[in-house]
Amino acid sequence: MNSPLALLGGTPAVRKPEPHFTWPPVSDSTHKAVTDQLGRAVSIYDRSGIIAHLEDALADYFGVQYALLTSSGTAALYSMYASAGIRPGMEVIVPAYTFFATVTPLLHLGAIPILAECDERGNLDPADVVARITHRTRAIVVTHMWGTPADTSELRRIADLHRLRLFEDGSHAHGAIGSSRKVGAFGDAAAFSMNGPKPLSAGEGGFLLTDDPEIYYGALLHGQYNKRCRSEIPETDTLHRYAVTGMGLKHRIHPVAAAIGLEQLARLGSYLDGRERVAGRMIQFLNRVPGISVVEPIEGDRSSWYGMILKYEPAELDGLPIDRYFEAVQAEGAIEADRPGSTCPLNLLPLFQEPGALFPGLASRFAYAPGQFPRAEAFHGSIIKLPVWHQEDDFRTADNYAEAFRKVSAHHTDLIETGAKRG
Repeated sequence: MNSPLALLGGTPAVRKPEPHFTWPPVSDSTHKAVTDQLGRAVSIYDRSGIIAHLEDALADYFGVQYALLTSSGTAALYSMYASAGIRPGMEVIVPAYTFFATVTPLLHLGAIPILAECDERGNLDPADVVARITHRTRAIVVTHMWGTPADTSELRRIADLHRLRLFEDGSHAHGAIGSSRKVGAFGDAAAFSMNGPKPLSAGEGGFLLTDDPEIYYGALLHGQYNKRCRSEIPETDTLHRYAVTGMGLKHRIHPVAAAIGLEQLARLGSYLDGRERVAGRMIQFLNRVPGISVVEPIEGDRSSWYGMILKYEPAELDGLPIDRYFEAVQAEGAIEADRPGSTCPLNLLPLFQEPGALFPGLASRFAYAPGQFPRAEAFHGSIIKLPVWHQEDDFRTADNYAEAFRKVSAHHTDLIETGAKRG
């Protein structure tokens, strides 16, 4: 068959050499921040120096009273849950569709994750949350998937009505805005990752945000000890007597990572503005491509565009399977296009189907199975993720990626015909 599709012998739409997307941007100022920190300190035991500078900057940026740096986003989540009083046997409502680390720290605390369905944007559905509240429920956890703000105002209302804690996992959504407020400022506490590709990256690291001093002191004890705890937890607080040992865990961020994080935070606003411009350009093009629609935030909200999620509609392309469509898109040179794997409905993962092998105490407490969360499973099975660039210099790359999708959709019958011949 003589087809313009690259998969069938044609010329690719994207001919730029790889890689097409790298993150974070590393500039001369990033190098200087690292070398300067190496000259100052490579280990900090208290809240001083670069640690204090970054925590103050984060608290100011998000508009909260306390920010606590951690070694990873997972460590921040673990400290958040533990410090807020999540204990064995408690039920915590969590998204069925999220990255598993949103929920796995709860398993270490002996809590029972109660999965809830997603909405049309892949975020936690408040209506399904209400249906899953019982007398054993103690908290709700929401993830702002791929940077798109969830309906946190409604979740806050539900949590307050039922006297539940509300926790945010903002690891995809640094700087995203929902209901005129930054993600991370709605819950009793919020946890963020700063690992490699996140909108705010330190290479590796995380942080916890809260306005609750008791959650903050508890988080200090959970991942810090001695100097920080002795200097920051008031002697009048009942937790102060544990300051020397804390809980014996160390979740401190490396000072060099903190230096990268502070340098990147100063540029986060310009990064997000750039992503918004590129995303707007891509959306205009892609929403006109048959078989594809962009998952966008609701009007008035702002995504961090950690990823641009495209929903595939096979009915618009004569039933062409998504696997064949995606294969053709990548053959067009759009190698950064991705079908997320490990971020998936949790009921599809062995850990949530048979937890007892790794967490014996939870063996009889819950067991999920495929098919239980059809909306989350359908959403996961129908999406393709794209990066969102942040510079005008990247317009051509973004345009070429959009063209790859247009080209494949326009010639989808070629794929159907060759598929039939192969069959």
